[in-house]
Amino acid sequence: MALITVNCFSSMLMRTVPINVILPVDKQVEAVRAEEDGARYVPNEPAGGFKTLYLLHGIFGNYTDWVSGTCIQRWAEERDLAVVMPSGDNMFYLDQPAAHDYYGRFIGEELVALTRAMFPLSRRREDTFIGGLSMGGYGALRNGLKYADTFGAIASMSGALLVDGVSERTDDTSTFFQSRRFAKAVYGDPDAVAGSDHDPLWLAGRLVASGGPLPRIYVSCGTEDSLLAANRDVARELGAQGFSVTYEEAAGGHTWEYWNRAIERVVDWLPLDEPVMGIGSGNVHV
Repeated sequence: MALITVNCFSSMLMRTVPINVILPVDKQVEAVRAEEDGARYVPNEPAGGFKTLYLLHGIFGNYTDWVSGTCIQRWAEERDLAVVMPSGDNMFYLDQPAAHDYYGRFIGEELVALTRAMFPLSRRREDTFIGGLSMGGYGALRNGLKYADTFGAIASMSGALLVDGVSERTDDTSTFFQSRRFAKAVYGDPDAVAGSDHDPLWLAGRLVASGGPLPRIYVSCGTEDSLLAANRDVARELGAQGFSVTYEEAAGGHTWEYWNRAIERVVDWLPLDEPVMGIGSGNVHV
């Protein structure tokens, strides 16, 4: 399993950005026996390139979160899945034109193009997926629907899907990311979020009306999570609009313990090959 950290320039963000990439290119399924002229190494590269999951972190996090907080490397190696993990700062993966921080376009356009140019990734929509947790769950759903011609499947775990409540926020709170001033910095006019380009359900309706292909959607949330009601509502509404939606709840809160289990469920849900363990220190047989 190769874990690669890339630093590259983003035109959408106008700076050098870090990206973690999990690439099971070095997985050995069968032992390579040394011959007289030495062992021969054959890279693991599926025909057409690796199926790819673009995986977004939550608020206060960065591109290292998923690797340090979950077993995503293990699940990716077993299923021959490439995983791309960018940083989204705290801006909900939305475009911020005033600062030339086009996070949405970075995720939906530039990041996909850059990583496909760098690595042996499939270029097919049906092999390209987006997912995330909390803020990243919102970012995955919003950008997966906005760029539905790129992503064939979307997974939102404990998504911060609170669009309807943004207009009701005030600055009378000690939690800065729940304040109206923070909402204004992220969304623009807090009173105009619902029914806009920042509203996943509005984007879903527009996509249905366009007649274009609809991505499959997975939504999950812990039963002790304060975001549970919002996730239930969004999953129900997406299903009512005609999307193929898988909704799951399980015991747990807004924690890495829950997300470690949730990302395994996501990988099982994605249209991937059956798991095959590679040869490594964790499964040596003598």
